[in-house]
Amino acid sequence: MKTKIVFGLVAVMAMLFNACSESASDVVDEEILMSEEMKSSEMAALLGDSCNFSVGLNDDEIEGLLLMREEEKFAHDVYVTFYATHGLPVFNNISKSETAHTSAILYLINGFGLEDPYIEGVGNYTNETFTSLFAQLTGQGNGSVEEALKVGAFIEEYDIADLEELIESTENETLKRVYGNLLRGSTFHLRAFSAVLNGMGESYTPTVISQEEYGEILSGNSDDDNSDNSSIFVPGTGVCDGTGPDF
Repeated sequence: MKTKIVFGLVAVMAMLFNACSESASDVVDEEILMSEEMKSSEMAALLGDSCNFSVGLNDDEIEGLLLMREEEKFAHDVYVTFYATHGLPVFNNISKSETAHTSAILYLINGFGLEDPYIEGVGNYTNETFTSLFAQLTGQGNGSVEEALKVGAFIEEYDIADLEELIESTENETLKRVYGNLLRGSTFHLRAFSAVLNGMGESYTPTVISQEEYGEILSGNSDDDNSDNSSIFVPGTGVCDGTGPDF
């Protein structure tokens, strides 16, 4: 299965910056508000049924699962890099969420008896596409905090698009449950990045999802059919979720 992870269009992210219209303290206040909302929303789902690993996966489902394992790690790695460069807490906060996301995928990989493609170290991936993208996007975002935030929003757009495609292409309820919760989290990540940009007098134009979907996400009106199936992972219970155990 071929997902929408073709990041060659990243050049469309090159945008002109406007002068900041709000103070740094206003930006930080907005960021903290959005981060707290993001955290609360990601943890709001009720406990669900245990994962069902007895139903085998087809080749496309396996490919998608392995892709998401590295895609979530990729997002984490970019954000920790930007936090080290710019010191903006939103990158640190969302990188922790991405750690939970990639751990959720690991939980499924182990449950289905698959080989984990994960490679230790920031910027290291089995999929060479992510290795190239890491160098490209961190280089793009290291120059300014505004550009770093736009890179973050761009990554979340692609994550949303891929997760939507993966949900649509599978009938496996275990995959749908976890992907649905990750999708929900990614919409809040996109809102958080956009909110901080707005506080700096910047705007973001989506290039992957539609302007209409982006508007719905910003307004809080976005809803996916899988959110009711999402759940919180409780270590030791075997609960199928979209947050996952720690590494």
